[in-house]
Amino acid sequence: MLSGPGAGAAGVPLIGLAHGSRHPDAAASLERLLAAVARVAPVPVQPAYLDLLEPDLPAAAAALAAAGHRRAVAVPLLFTSAFHATVDVPQSAQEAIAGTGLDLRIAPILGTGDDAAALLDRVLTELPADPGAEVLLYAVGSSDEAANDAVRALAARLTALRGAPVRAAFGTRPPRGVELLEARLADPLRTRPLVVVPLFTAPGLLLDPMTAAAREHGVPITGPLEGRLAALVLDRYRQALG
Repeated sequence: MLSGPGAGAAGVPLIGLAHGSRHPDAAASLERLLAAVARVAPVPVQPAYLDLLEPDLPAAAAALAAAGHRRAVAVPLLFTSAFHATVDVPQSAQEAIAGTGLDLRIAPILGTGDDAAALLDRVLTELPADPGAEVLLYAVGSSDEAANDAVRALAARLTALRGAPVRAAFGTRPPRGVELLEARLADPLRTRPLVVVPLFTAPGLLLDPMTAAAREHGVPITGPLEGRLAALVLDRYRQALG
């Protein structure tokens, strides 16, 4: 549901466009992220999903048009330029524009650049862990190897920031997160404690097993990024507005 200043207020609406999940907390998580965005900048915010949850992008655009808005920016809450970013998002945007006439701009994805690495570095300071700990960066994974390489590049950026090793792991492809966690714990040559940071915007069915395994082994793990992403989301929104 649309929240924030109404149609007569300053600010082009920001649509937080998430992948969608069957996880029971997924929708509430996006609401928390958008609430964090609205606390930072007085713009109307609207959730939308690519799959599994409602509203989809055309329905979100229709709600904004019905409220009197003529423009909007959709920020894809995606870290890599895989199928969802390159196919699903443009197709949904075209359908939304055709159905509403809304001037809908698509912002850059969240990405895996320096600002994402800096955010993860800050998130890791929340953990009661050795700052020199080895980090497992846990992402969904993709059939697009370039997307997986982008996660590995993010791990390298985070390694440079922390001065400690960061290894990429995935939920859907090797090296799989739980398996890598257990292998690192069993490695007799390992000299650093372990921590896990998920590259997830929200709770997900792929995140739950990694969280359970980390807790079972007493390994600190951060939660999904949610509201911590507010600054990145607003940066992408402002880029789209020019």
